[in-house]
Amino acid sequence: MQIELGRYKHYKGAEYEVINLARHSETEQWHVIYRQCYGDEGLWIRPLDMFIEQVRLENGQQIARFAKI
Repeated sequence: MQIELGRYKHYKGAEYEVINLARHSETEQWHVIYRQCYGDEGLWIRPLDMFIEQVRLENGQQIARFAKI
């Protein structure tokens, strides 16, 4: 599974830049390596499945956790 590198917007409003994908050495699960585009521009990782999943808002609407911009 792959995703496009570049800028994404989190459903809560903050922007992030996807740097690359990496695989966990024990589980071989794919993770997204991304940098926050604000503050200290920290580097983060998150399981790919979680990065691309849909989240349910309080009003019941489902949207992407991160949307490509």
